[in-house]
Amino acid sequence: MKRISLFLFAALLMASCTSTQNNSGSSGTWKTILKQNSTKGWHVYNQKTAGNFWKVQDGVLYPDKLNEQQYKKEEIGDLVTDEEYGDFELELEWKISEKGNSGIIFYVKEDKQYEATYLTGPEMQVLDNGTPTRPGHSDSRLYTHRAGDLYDMIASKEAVRPLGEWNRIIIRSKNGKLDFYMNGEHVLSTRMWDQNWKDMIAISKFKYMPDFGKFKTGRIALQYHGDEVWYRNIRIRRI
Repeated sequence: MKRISLFLFAALLMASCTSTQNNSGSSGTWKTILKQNSTKGWHVYNQKTAGNFWKVQDGVLYPDKLNEQQYKKEEIGDLVTDEEYGDFELELEWKISEKGNSGIIFYVKEDKQYEATYLTGPEMQVLDNGTPTRPGHSDSRLYTHRAGDLYDMIASKEAVRPLGEWNRIIIRSKNGKLDFYMNGEHVLSTRMWDQNWKDMIAISKFKYMPDFGKFKTGRIALQYHGDEVWYRNIRIRRI
């Protein structure tokens, strides 16, 4: 009887492990990097803490734009992960204010010699694109500057939802292959760090930034561009 019980226990344990692997993905375990009401795991770029400017309420992360004048200068800036990532898959949801601008920047090298996250990290653009009858952010008129684009480098297939709705994105980087997904659609694919990557940088605004797009590990950043923006359901895994 004991032998049968041990056999059943082992079988159940194996099934549990298999289920866990299937839920987390065979390459890595998903990690939620936004707590319900805390910025733990994040800090302002080139600072030691997250400060108080970035708020979390009911699982939604946002900069306190409306009360910006109340905060210290060092609290106001891009928010970056405490951890660095190499190959990764990032999922989150974003929503932008009218005519708003933000971005999700990755492979950010944090160092005092770099004053901003965009000096080293490529960006998925977060933007109010507007509509044919309503102007959005001024960047929406520029090719490669619209929501979902690899900013100033590659235009994406447009899959953004109307203003006020949440957009779910995936950024996946594996062995130099970069893929963007938005709202269930595969909107962009390219390779990083090869000659074509270098050629794209050479004709972009980043050509004056000598270390842009070179790093293969770095932090994830959520950009504060002076506008209201909201993020939620942020999770990541190493792949």
